[in-house]
Amino acid sequence: MKIYISCDMEGVAGISGWHQLAPGPEFELGRRLLLAEVNAAIDGAWDAGATEFLVNDSHGSMENLPPEQLHGRAEYLSGRHKPMYMMEGLDESFNAVFFIGYHGAVDGPPSVLSHTYNPAVVSGATINGVRAGEGGINSLVAAHFRVPVALVTGDQHAATQTASFCPGVTSVVVKQSVTRFAARSLHPETSRQLIRESAARCLSGLGSVPSPEFPPGTHLRLTLRHADLAEIAAAVRGVTRDGDTTVVVEGESLRALFGSFTAVLQITRAMAHEQ
Repeated sequence: MKIYISCDMEGVAGISGWHQLAPGPEFELGRRLLLAEVNAAIDGAWDAGATEFLVNDSHGSMENLPPEQLHGRAEYLSGRHKPMYMMEGLDESFNAVFFIGYHGAVDGPPSVLSHTYNPAVVSGATINGVRAGEGGINSLVAAHFRVPVALVTGDQHAATQTASFCPGVTSVVVKQSVTRFAARSLHPETSRQLIRESAARCLSGLGSVPSPEFPPGTHLRLTLRHADLAEIAAAVRGVTRDGDTTVVVEGESLRALFGSFTAVLQITRAMAHEQ
């Protein structure tokens, strides 16, 4: 059994501030907490019979995990430039997808450290009219390859928003967001135990978990922070303007749709930094 793990950081138990997520005095704490939750998920999957793992580091610079401390059964995909971003490396050979350390959408209820990919660019997203955070957007790639999203860990909003697109997903809520900058977390040891147990349990019942499904004509609507971003985003293949600050992303396949979305992120990044 082969497991794909996309790991973010904001949804990890004990994390509540940006200073824990980027180089600085408390970054090592954030890295340590993330590593332990990823390893707990791998341990649980191993308990259920999984033998191959790919961990795609999907937060910030995407070089957050100390490779020598990652579970010895796992391959590690790291580095800043990935065409498929948080879902780089996924293909049809995998049996299940895990989302570890995920957070809520920027335009949803208060979720600790919420954003939707690039907070300097994106102020909201929907798929076919349904609010989508990163879990929902990333499920487009899982749907393309027909791989079930079996596990999501993070706060309560990451859990419910991912479940909107991923039927049968097992959710592990390791913290309750109070505001965007406060959360009530389980003790890290408790969160790791829950993640390990849930990873094993969800794989034991994997046959009943379908891959995400999206109808023909599926589209991703993005609300961007200002009109200049929408104008430049519309230069990307598959992207059309749909108002002063909104664009619609489509594609001949779900993977192509997602690729156009990541291109929007890349083409708008430089402009966002100029603001």
